[in-house]
Amino acid sequence: MDSLIPVRILRVLCGEAAQHEGRPLYECLVEEARRRGMAGATVTRGFMGFGANSLLHTAKILRLSEDLPVAVEIVDTPERIEAFLPVAQAMVREGTLVVVEARAIFHMPMRIRDVMSADVATVSPSTPLPDVVDLLLRREIKAVPVVKGKRVVGIVTGGDLLSRAGMPLRLDVQSQLPADLREEHLRRLNALGRTVADVMSHPVATLNIKTSVPDALALMARRSFKRLPVVDDSGNLMGIVSRADVLRAIGKAAGVTEKLASLPPGIRRTARDVMFADVPTARPDTPVRDVLDKLLATPLRRVVIVDEGETIRGIVLDRDLVALFARRNQPGMLRSLVAALSGRHAEGEEPAGTAAEVMRTEVFTLPPDAPLSDVVRLLVEKKVKRLVVADSRGRLLGMVDRDTVLRGLTEDRVSM
Repeated sequence: MDSLIPVRILRVLCGEAAQHEGRPLYECLVEEARRRGMAGATVTRGFMGFGANSLLHTAKILRLSEDLPVAVEIVDTPERIEAFLPVAQAMVREGTLVVVEARAIFHMPMRIRDVMSADVATVSPSTPLPDVVDLLLRREIKAVPVVKGKRVVGIVTGGDLLSRAGMPLRLDVQSQLPADLREEHLRRLNALGRTVADVMSHPVATLNIKTSVPDALALMARRSFKRLPVVDDSGNLMGIVSRADVLRAIGKAAGVTEKLASLPPGIRRTARDVMFADVPTARPDTPVRDVLDKLLATPLRRVVIVDEGETIRGIVLDRDLVALFARRNQPGMLRSLVAALSGRHAEGEEPAGTAAEVMRTEVFTLPPDAPLSDVVRLLVEKKVKRLVVADSRGRLLGMVDRDTVLRGLTEDRVSM
């Protein structure tokens, strides 16, 4: 039997003649609820009733009123009704708003409206690039929609800043730099005099707020999108959704049941089905310089440290190296490392030490027969992009990442 979930009902009681911006209030309420992707709304016209002014309105023959009572009911989750309530309050000049706690069964797929981030930072085409980088680092986000009014005209991602603006490091690595070095990179960007219009991706793909999560998942997997702006039926920006948001929703739903029709077809595949075995490795005594060469040679930007028996001992990430040398207050070595990671000739001190001295000993692993539902939950729980696959003895078998998991979830074949 389907499970009942907590919901709230927002009931607006008003007269049929009530207006909002020159239109019937009930129409405006329903259209606004639809625009925001609310779960459902119903308008009921009453036969008889009275409001605060105590005037009786009735639909009886010969006493036909032009202002019959109307009830607008909007149903959704408690959080979404709570967010919609101020909107409704601003629209209702005369009437009553009632919020009722209830339980319901929703026979509908998961929608993007339920998983997107509604608090969206935006920029305009004329925004200077240093301001964009500062915004992204301050908000700890990886992309920002570009808008004119409420319409989305583009998007600026970390990849755009690397490929078109000449930013030397990825945003998550940039955030590990000391303030003086970050300011130096921002001054270089400012000297170029470029704006968002010079580097943004456009035209930009978007998702309608009513798009189902599986459909969004399929689009992201097919076109390798990491995040997409969410718009209403009029094309106005409503939010933004990332791969992590989609995976979080799928993991939460799969934690309740794997029989939901709205779950992607590949949910019962395993880590073995989607892992890749070409993972760079090094020994604990490998010099840091050699580990760095391996990091630079792989798009994974990480090296798994294993012993002679291939048992996992740790992992080295590029951002960890930057953070480590920043903490050690070794500016010469740090600048040399940043230059190498930026693809420029490294001058100055060579990074010293061995892999054992710089590796992270906590490695998030999972067995090869772990179902994708467990893989998704671990990716979300640990807030990581990649997980290491290991056998029962802790020996390295491969790695999975968000991209391979997304593609695996959209495929119907189940490993036997």
